[in-house]
Amino acid sequence: MTGVHSSTVDGLLRRSARRNPERSAVRYGDRDWSYAALDEAVSRAAAVLRATGAAAGDRVAAYGHNSDAYLLGFLACARAGLVHVPVNQNLTGEDLAYLVRQSGSSLVLADPDLAGNLPEGTPVLALRDTADSLLGRLAETEPYEGPAPGAEDLAQLLYTSGTTALPKGAMMTHRALVHEYVSALHALDLAEDDRPVHSLPLYHSAQMHVFLLPYLAVGASNLILDSPEPGRILDLVERGEADSLFAPPTVWIGLLNHPDFARRDLGGLRKAYYGASIMPVPVLERLREGLGSPDFYNCFGQSEIGPLATVLGPAEHAERPASCGRPVLFVEARVVDEEGAEVPPGTAGEVVYRSPQLCEGYWDKPEESAEAFRAGWFHSGDLAVRDEQGYLTVVDRVKDVINSGGVLVASRQVEDALYGHPAVAETAVIGLPDPRWIEAVTAVVVRKGEATEAELIAHARERLPSFKAPKSVVFVDRLPRNASGKILKRELRETLSRP
Repeated sequence: MTGVHSSTVDGLLRRSARRNPERSAVRYGDRDWSYAALDEAVSRAAAVLRATGAAAGDRVAAYGHNSDAYLLGFLACARAGLVHVPVNQNLTGEDLAYLVRQSGSSLVLADPDLAGNLPEGTPVLALRDTADSLLGRLAETEPYEGPAPGAEDLAQLLYTSGTTALPKGAMMTHRALVHEYVSALHALDLAEDDRPVHSLPLYHSAQMHVFLLPYLAVGASNLILDSPEPGRILDLVERGEADSLFAPPTVWIGLLNHPDFARRDLGGLRKAYYGASIMPVPVLERLREGLGSPDFYNCFGQSEIGPLATVLGPAEHAERPASCGRPVLFVEARVVDEEGAEVPPGTAGEVVYRSPQLCEGYWDKPEESAEAFRAGWFHSGDLAVRDEQGYLTVVDRVKDVINSGGVLVASRQVEDALYGHPAVAETAVIGLPDPRWIEAVTAVVVRKGEATEAELIAHARERLPSFKAPKSVVFVDRLPRNASGKILKRELRETLSRP
């Protein structure tokens, strides 16, 4: 009886395969999977995983680059009742060992070129490129016919990005992810006839759970790229092979700064999605001018909620370009003070959520789970302002707000001011320890033209109160970021605070 009512991650693919068996589901390199072929491959891959000795509820880590095999591994875990643990493919050493150890993964699905980074003795199954890999064993393996997972079973441990502390594994159930997929379909206007390109790392929740899986659920034809290489993306859009793209602001900035951007015919891009970090308003304005008239969507949230929490739609961008929108279908949000009381519109506070999309807590971290889920709400750590109509504007991460001389300064406002200078390609504003100011407002800048520290400080002072303007500017060749494009301000603070 339970199976009659269950809705699981892999069940979405099964239904799409029955509706459109011959339609192209996923293309990667020279492989093109129909929905029927992908569904059968998932069942065979589930059997391969179970044949390794993995039992229902076991954690299986995935340490690989973007590929169809990576997607296959996730869906096979979901069908076999295993808990998928996506791992940043850039991790090595103790950071990598920590995730494998903390999750208790009994097996790691790894690309061959990465497997050597894993701790000695780790059980490994190659994802692809060998006859004995997950992909290589499909032809000789009968489809899995064992017990199916239930809606309340764990589907994934979705580790936080670790920009401020050690990563924590958010325990995501099938039920939570399916609710999030429906929210994404509803808020982002994902359609069967879209031509989406997926270039961000699939280990990251935004690309996998806000776009690729919902697009599979609706029956679209999906193209997976190895990476968000600007020239490749511009080619696809110009040739009409891609009309829907999600990218964080850093990738959109990379497209904007590409030498061919102004010369390309990019009018075929119909849907432009951004998220993962705050989009500077001046950058958004330049994109709208350069891309013609695509529909822009701002996607905001975090791993613990699947990760989509709010969306600002195309019609709302004109009046509120800095807003991240209103809560999606299955999310309820409030803005509260330190005591948990809701603050009036126009007042900054922490965003808290209630939602069936939320995780069940953090894997093997009861104290952190209790701290995050207080008084019946999940505390996001994001500082935002809510207006009278319920639109949220993110001010900062609570931990990134700068205490300058006892006055709190939001880094986003300073960054937006600096992005208005033509020589600023990218910037991140942080607080550094200072004997006079407690924390000195410091701008870390990547230049695309000539500009001095004094010029940028003067530029900011023309647009901001003097106490918010940077006290200093540090020029760098690049900003540190994780694979999803989020700038690692913690790393900047640690590096620049050293004597």
